[in-house]
Amino acid sequence: MKKITTLVAGLALGLLSNHATFAQEDLSKMLLPMDSRVKTGVLPNGLKYYIMKNAEPKNRAQLRLAVKAGSVLENDEQQGLAHFMEHMNFNGTKNFPKNELVNFLQKSGVRFGADLNAYTSFDETVYMLPVPTDSIEVFKKGMQILEDWAHNATLDPSEIDKERGVVLEESRTGKGAQARMRDKYFPVILNNSQYAKRLPIGKDDILKNFKYDVLKQFHQDFYRPDLEAVAVVGDIDVDMVEKMIIEKFSGIKNPANEKERTKYNIPLTGGTDVAIVTDPEQPNTIIQILNKQPKRKDVTYQDRREGMVRSLFNQMLSSRIQELTQKADPPFQFGYAGYGGFLGNLDAFTSFVVAKGGNVEKGLKAILEETERAKKFGFNASELARAKTQYMVGQERAYKEKDKTDSEQMAEGLVGAFTEDENLTSPDFSYDFTKKYLEGVKLEEVNALSSTLITADNRAVILMAPEKDKATLPTEAQIREWLNTAGKNVTAYVDQTVDKPLIAKLPTGSKVTATKQIPEVGITELTFANGVKAVLKPTDFKNDEILIGAYSMGGTNLYADKDADNARLASTIASIGGLGEFSSINLRKMMTGKVARVMPYITGTSENFNGSTSPKDLETSLQLVYSYFTQPRFDGEVIKGFLANQRDALANQQKTLTPEKVYNDSLSVILSNYAPRNLPMTVERMEKIDAQRAFDIYKERYADASDFTFVLVGNFKNEEIKPLLEKYLGGLPSTKRKETFKDLGIRTPKGKIEKTLYKGTEPKARVTMVWSGDYEVTPENETQVEALSEVLEIKLIEKLREEESGVYGVGVSGSTTKIPAKRYNFRIAFQCAPENVEKLVSRTLAEIQKVKDAGAEATDIEKFKAETKRQTETQLRDNGFWLGYLQGQYQDGEDVKEVLKEDEMLKKVTVESTKAAAKKYFAENMIKVIMLPEKK
Repeated sequence: MKKITTLVAGLALGLLSNHATFAQEDLSKMLLPMDSRVKTGVLPNGLKYYIMKNAEPKNRAQLRLAVKAGSVLENDEQQGLAHFMEHMNFNGTKNFPKNELVNFLQKSGVRFGADLNAYTSFDETVYMLPVPTDSIEVFKKGMQILEDWAHNATLDPSEIDKERGVVLEESRTGKGAQARMRDKYFPVILNNSQYAKRLPIGKDDILKNFKYDVLKQFHQDFYRPDLEAVAVVGDIDVDMVEKMIIEKFSGIKNPANEKERTKYNIPLTGGTDVAIVTDPEQPNTIIQILNKQPKRKDVTYQDRREGMVRSLFNQMLSSRIQELTQKADPPFQFGYAGYGGFLGNLDAFTSFVVAKGGNVEKGLKAILEETERAKKFGFNASELARAKTQYMVGQERAYKEKDKTDSEQMAEGLVGAFTEDENLTSPDFSYDFTKKYLEGVKLEEVNALSSTLITADNRAVILMAPEKDKATLPTEAQIREWLNTAGKNVTAYVDQTVDKPLIAKLPTGSKVTATKQIPEVGITELTFANGVKAVLKPTDFKNDEILIGAYSMGGTNLYADKDADNARLASTIASIGGLGEFSSINLRKMMTGKVARVMPYITGTSENFNGSTSPKDLETSLQLVYSYFTQPRFDGEVIKGFLANQRDALANQQKTLTPEKVYNDSLSVILSNYAPRNLPMTVERMEKIDAQRAFDIYKERYADASDFTFVLVGNFKNEEIKPLLEKYLGGLPSTKRKETFKDLGIRTPKGKIEKTLYKGTEPKARVTMVWSGDYEVTPENETQVEALSEVLEIKLIEKLREEESGVYGVGVSGSTTKIPAKRYNFRIAFQCAPENVEKLVSRTLAEIQKVKDAGAEATDIEKFKAETKRQTETQLRDNGFWLGYLQGQYQDGEDVKEVLKEDEMLKKVTVESTKAAAKKYFAENMIKVIMLPEKK
């Protein structure tokens, strides 16, 4: 439940505030206004509050408690205790002793971890609680929980001791190559500041041994109202909530002798610092350059305008760097450059490269040359025009969705307003601001930013590489030389575009020949003369969103083993080439300002599409679909570069087998019974890829649309979009071939299989247990599988985490498939200390046996039902849920009205039904794969 501030973060421009009239004044003296929909206040004790009515989703509210206290405030004895304190607020408060808080919320339909959560960062701790508002009792309890979090933690010694193991296990999950290297370079890039010494997870020896009073002192010092804020966003009565906040939080007193809340800074030293770090488990070579600068705030109109200019700069530079990866010989596997937030009092212009073939010089010089090109020659007017268009589209979308934005997003914005001491502006304000000031941004102004953002001052360079490459890595002196000399011979960027329509001759299409209504779920089926079917579900969940999905039975299983890899890469090779006369680069430029994304993909049993669009760009999306069928583009140069990067990435993985890769690959091949087609990809196999054959397979798969079913969900009216569908979907090629999927007979092996692997140096164990078998497909069985999975997860978190203190988390997943075969699969996975594996596996099996013998506990079934009902309430108003559900039901040949029978299905989940399900599904077929550290 910790969250460490991301070092390379995007600059946050506020997306939400009230409508304003812009006066001709000094923008630096005009303050950005708080969204007028937000009611704000400060109690006499200093606690701030933010309240906002927002109806999406209905009958829900997002509650937040933000505390301006994080790990940076810890003294030497308290390292890790800001985060530990966060844990303890879930383990006993005045009104919710021990684990009663989590227990109560689960019974109210709030899931622990997924819904109920918190994080600790360097500078703040934030608690997140979503609650239903159609139950005033539950909502009031939610507000009481917020108050308890603010000051009422009991910090019972026995609970503290139990939680030590949980937090140590969370610490264990973060150990590995990245953490070991970070510990070496953090002091360098953070200039030995307090931030370098206070990672939120802390130190294991302190977590094991700290005295109770040390934690209590941190709580007393910093959990106080003048450092706290409450945010409530949702389907609420604002005045009622304000009264509740005043009543519950006004009585909290600040300590008599307040400890100063020190504001730590990261000093700027002026020069260039270089850190070269290696690790045996680091698989690739990464170089990062940070040009650190004082943090830029978003407080005045001038701040916002300057932020807008930086956003345009980032967008244009990012587009150029993306083009570099689409060459025949890309200079790096991945590259990034842009300005954004960093940490503490600093921002940074960050350049980042994953070197190809470990060639640091080539990768570093390529990214430096691109930034130097921007400094020397600037951007072109055509690039700025596209960036402005794209920026405006983003503001327009936020404006259009202002009454359909999820409360969670609003609550996060208000927490940010509190922690950054800024206002959260409204979509109306941002939209009007952009309309007024965007056009006035001149090319000279954007180009001048390069010299401001990309400097040689306050620069930090981090080189991370595999230990085996240590002898061949560049020296610090070489890196400094490249920094100073790269880019001297760069030439100006040439902005190449194609000024043609995507489709030279539009299709005539075909008419709808059959229509079927299913009013119970609000869908209409259309069948066109070419055989294509469209399933339409108009919704009002979002104002500016239509989601598109499609499938056709077939897939890569239809191809022999010799073509398996070609088939697997077919859709990727086709999609990276662009469409028609448009290369992928020119296609992206042509799509500027359009909200339309469509991508083909092929699975083992089907060929598919996935996409999203705004209603105004639906025709463009349909043109993309039509083009992927009729004019896919083979771009040999781009494909050559893509395959080269893939081979390089695989070579790195094969040379440095990380514990994660060894474990995941081993688990995958064991579960597929070592089927050749399911073995991990290798360099040798990648070298045998026949790009032309892969492209031909793609064309074969998409040669016939007659068996495709398209699903459209979102803001449209059937009759209004019907002509477009007839034109483009009705115009797709149709040969009326009869085709279905192929079952290759790949199954998880039967019987009991145990495998122990040894990899890695950290004292960390991974455990996965899998049960599988044949399955009878019925709605009742599907619900029983879901119930059994959830009640087991609830129980194992209770036993392995809360009682044994042996894990940070336990994942239990139950899944079923109908295609290519009717199968079920239960998976239980966790990480722990190597010495605890046997004990925790035994405890897991014992809990499963209890359910097999006596069924799940009634209280756990109650929690499952409450969580499921609450989840369904929000899912039924979510476009993404309906797209996945409808596509799945049609593809599996199941009744689309099943979703309406949930209450009926849930009634069938009982103590006895879980007992029967456990006996059926946790039978003799069990696979157990364990990874332990390498033997010394």
